[in-house]
Order: sequence, then structure tokens, then C-alpha cells
Amino acid sequence: MQLHFSASMRSITISSNNGFIDLMKIKVAACHISYRTLFHTILILAFLLPFAFILTALVTLEGVNKCSSFDCFGRRLGPRLLGRVDDSGRLVRDFYKILNEVNTGEIPADLKLPDSFDQMVSDMKNKQYDSRTFAFILRGTMEKFEKEIRDSKFAELMNKHFVASSIPKGIHCLSLRLTDEYSSNAHARKQLPPPELLPVLSDNSYQHFLLSTDNILAASVVVTSAVQSSQKPEKIVFHVITDKKTYAGMHSWFALNPASPAIVEVKGVHQFDWLTRENVPVLEAVENQNGIRNYYHGNHVSGTNLADTDLRKFASKLQARSPKYISLLNHLRIYIPELYPNLDKVVFLDDDIVVQRDLSPLWEIDLNGKVNGAVETCRGEDKWVMSKHFRNYFNFSHPLISAHLDPDECAWAYGMNVFDLRAWRTTNIRETYHSWLRENLKSNLTMWKLGTLPPALIAFRGHVHPIDPSWHMLGLGYQNKTNIESVKKAAVIHYNGQSKPWLDIGFEHLRPFWRKYVNYSNDFVRNCHILES
Repeated sequence: MQLHFSASMRSITISSNNGFIDLMKIKVAACHISYRTLFHTILILAFLLPFAFILTALVTLEGVNKCSSFDCFGRRLGPRLLGRVDDSGRLVRDFYKILNEVNTGEIPADLKLPDSFDQMVSDMKNKQYDSRTFAFILRGTMEKFEKEIRDSKFAELMNKHFVASSIPKGIHCLSLRLTDEYSSNAHARKQLPPPELLPVLSDNSYQHFLLSTDNILAASVVVTSAVQSSQKPEKIVFHVITDKKTYAGMHSWFALNPASPAIVEVKGVHQFDWLTRENVPVLEAVENQNGIRNYYHGNHVSGTNLADTDLRKFASKLQARSPKYISLLNHLRIYIPELYPNLDKVVFLDDDIVVQRDLSPLWEIDLNGKVNGAVETCRGEDKWVMSKHFRNYFNFSHPLISAHLDPDECAWAYGMNVFDLRAWRTTNIRETYHSWLRENLKSNLTMWKLGTLPPALIAFRGHVHPIDPSWHMLGLGYQNKTNIESVKKAAVIHYNGQSKPWLDIGFEHLRPFWRKYVNYSNDFVRNCHILES
């Protein structure tokens, strides 16, 4: 095989070795590059290439050891052409080895840890730490900051618990001023309702609501929101029950601020002849037993190893130790059939709810012979709020609980319930409630911790009729990611949890739904400095 170039360099002929056969003849285009241009090109490349190789070598030594694009091909090729070896991978492996050794070792007792990142950088510069010492400092500093963060979170939970368990100054002021008004103003003491409307209190053609609370401001929001949202407010009767110390103030509020055309009755627990020690012995024990009172009012951190305590479980335990759970007002709902013997159906409302839609259709729901119409809380879009089963409320390591209950059974919500009192009076719900309360007291509260719902879940088993979840939206007091559009659509929104809308710890974006029903122009509200923002 031979190559023959023509004299003009315009063609190349490929022929066999004997020269008799031309295998291929190739024409070459004319060359237009001058020798001067070629010379200048070579001169520029000779000047730039050394810099390019030096730069890529330096970049590689600084740690660029992974590169797959054509752009950084020279970065890896340069050091090799220059005879340099990239040992950054070995350095990283050595440092990993040191970190693993330090992770299992003890931090030296005399090792001084920096208080900030700037101090750590300064110490490294001045003291020239070796890699092992630096690794110990890094580990110790991280553990120190993690402990401080954890301690601050526990402190936050404790402070939040105390705030949630206390009475805000403005609401306490409101109760005192209205109580004083009751003693000095005849209009504040007028009969509720007027004598001519007394028969309505037991008339089953009206829509009867029941509210049990010692919070005057919260009660006003519940009543106002229900009346304003109703299409037939003249058919609404509110039965407000409060304790003895709040009765005068509560009566004054609704006497001076009537919810017309709705009818409001205010009674104190001391005015119910049926509520005697003989009829409620278990609740009397709950309120007065020293061990129980210490549990709810004592030191919530004593004996708790915070280092081994889960934050979420600790928060749940704190919420379960709210003093309201030993209040008779909180247990009154289990005695509704006896307190209102002439009523056939009532809707029970908690004081931390807001009514946003007409609730008249609730009286038309067929409960199919069941006692309690309630929203189930084990299914729904909000997996944080609507994921409650019996396992969330009971201690299934207790033999009585494990023997009688199913951990996967669906829970339901207290706070907005339709009660068929005629069906209720044919059951033993109250007796079941009492018997399980006694057992929990005997077991030193080891069967459940959280207030009135657990014994009610047991007492109402087989007597609950699920109603549509749109009637009752929960979690506005502990779920700060509540969907606002869902809140707007719900008939009743419930601020269950610690972050009540009247507290400073309430979620700011959820407060407007509650605030819109507070009369901030009221003289008593203004004088107690209860402000809208």
C-alpha cells in the first residue's frame, strides 16, 4: 500500500504495492491557511497551554476529584501530565476514620468547647488543632447545642401548658366587673329568660343547645355565632351552665347583652338539685382526692428524665394534665338526661367552638336509635387531627383495657354532639361511665390520662351514630397547618387543644374566625382591655 501526493498537494492516490492498480484517489481542497497564521497560532498555544495545565492541576488538588463533563476533563488530566498525584480522596478517607473513632470515644473532660462558630474558627486558627482534637470539638459542640435546643423545647412546652391552664387577665377582669354589676345593677339581675318565656325551656319544638363553661367571653362567642348563623334564630334556646363563682358574672352578661331573638337560660351547678354527692360520688372523689389534685396541679417535670423523653409524648402528657379535666363542668355532659328531664334532643357545644352555618338540620338527622350523633376522628384528609383510634387514648398494657377494648376501634369527637335524650334514658351509659372512672382511680390513673373523652368512648360504645365531618372541624387549637379553605366551609370549627383563640398562644391566622363574634365595643370588654389585636 502506497500514498502519492500530487505536486500541487490537491490529490492523494492510494495504490497497491506493485503500483499497477490505483485503489483510491482523493481530491483535497485548496489550503487557504498561510504560514504566518500558522506561526501565530502555534506561538499563542505555546504561551497559554502551560497556564491551563497549571490551573487545572491546582483545582484538582483543591478537591475537585469528581467530574464527568468534557469541560473539566483538563482538570483531571492536567495534574497527571504535570506528574502530580491527587491525594484528596485519601485525606477524606483518613478523616472519616478519625470521625468514626471519635464518635465512639469519650470526649476529654478538659476539652473546652466554643460558644459560637466564630469562636471555633478563631480557636482553630490560634491553637492549630490536630484533626482528632478538631473532631472531638465538633462532636462536643453539636451535642452541647442539641441539648440546649432540647431543653428550650421542654421549657417552651411547660410555659405553654401554664399559659393554657391559666385565666387571662382580661377575662378574669371581665368576670369580676360583671359580678360586681350583678350586685349593684337590677338590670343585670333580671330573670333569664323572662317569666312568660319559661315554658319554652322545655318545649321540644325549639332547638335546644347546651353549653357548660366558666368562660364568659367564650360563652358569648358560642351563643352569638350560633344565633347569627341560624336561619331561624327565634327557635333557638341556649342552656348555659356555669359554676358558682362565675354564675353572677355570666348572668349579668346575658342579661345586659341579650341574644335576641334567641332565648338564653343561665344556671349554676349549685342550682341543680340533682347534682348531689350521692348522685356523683366519683366526680366528688376526682375533685377532692389529694393524689388526683397533685397529679393535675403538681410538678409536671419531677421524676421525668428529659434526656430520654420524647417531645411529642411529653406534650401529650402535659395536655392530659390540664386542671379542667377534674372540673365538674367538664363532666356535666354525662348527666344531661337527668339535668333536663323534659327535653328529647339537644346539641351539646364546647366553649371553644364557633358556629359558622345554620345548625337546624342537626335536629332532622335520624340517629337510627343511637344516642350520640358525632363526627368520627379516625378518617379524614388531615392525618394529624383525623387519625384517632382507641390506642391514642388508652393504655393497652393494662389488663382491663386490653381485655375489653379494641385498639383499632375508631374514636369520635366531643364538642359538637347531637344527643337523643329519649334513647339515652333507656341505657346504662351513666353507670358505665362511673364504673370505669372508679377503676381508673383505683389503678392510679394508669388506664388513661386524658380527661372525659376516654370514659365516654367506653360508655357510649354501641350508641354512636357517625355524622358528616363537615359539621364539626377539629384541631384548630393544636394544628397550625389547618387548611383555611376547609375552615371556611365547616359548620362548626373547634379550637380543641392548648392554643385557644383568646390566649396569646393562639394561632394568629385562625383567630379572625373567632374574633369576628367578639363585641370589642362593649364597655366591659373595653374596660378590661380585651383588644382585637
